[in-house]
Amino acid sequence: MDPRRQRFPAETRSALVDVAVRLFTEGGYAATSLDAIVAGAEVSKGALYHHFSGKQAIFEAALEQVEQRATLGIAAAADGHDDPWEQAHAGLRAFLQAVQEPGYRQIVVSDGPSVLGPERFREQESRSTYAVVHQVVRSLLAATDGGRDAAMVDTFARIFFGAMSAVGGSVAVSDDPTAAAVRAETAVGMVLAGLRQVVEHGDPVLDPTP
Repeated sequence: MDPRRQRFPAETRSALVDVAVRLFTEGGYAATSLDAIVAGAEVSKGALYHHFSGKQAIFEAALEQVEQRATLGIAAAADGHDDPWEQAHAGLRAFLQAVQEPGYRQIVVSDGPSVLGPERFREQESRSTYAVVHQVVRSLLAATDGGRDAAMVDTFARIFFGAMSAVGGSVAVSDDPTAAAVRAETAVGMVLAGLRQVVEHGDPVLDPTP
């Protein structure tokens, strides 16, 4: 019997997604064919269609895998610190490292929005890498300023979420992502420093007194 037919379904799916990540990274969505993916995974096209409805579906699975790897790295970096400010900076650095990875740059940033469409891409984004960054900021505010109005905390977290999304995209498409990441970390670090000043010393705009 062909050893390829002895694979468990989960192994077949994993092999297909791994090959898809590699090929989409190397050639982009438009230049990658289903024939190339099944050949790389050493399975039949019927096996592919058993798990995925088509090229867009396996691309989405590849994107989710890339995002998951980045998300785990960011969460691990943040969890390695007890101080909430150090958590925020560590999460930021891990995020900026993740967006420089070739797979992230090509699959998530370059092809993701156009292949999935804006609405579906935002759904994916909201529960993955940027969501972790969002949670780091919310945890930072909650841990250091428990008395802050919940609506204001949520508003700032959403604003920061949008800023990180823009920063991540700009780093990923930069001709010099390393230098762009340094600039981004410096700029966002200044924002965090300003936030710390407000949290520790108060601000009449964010915390007005009667």
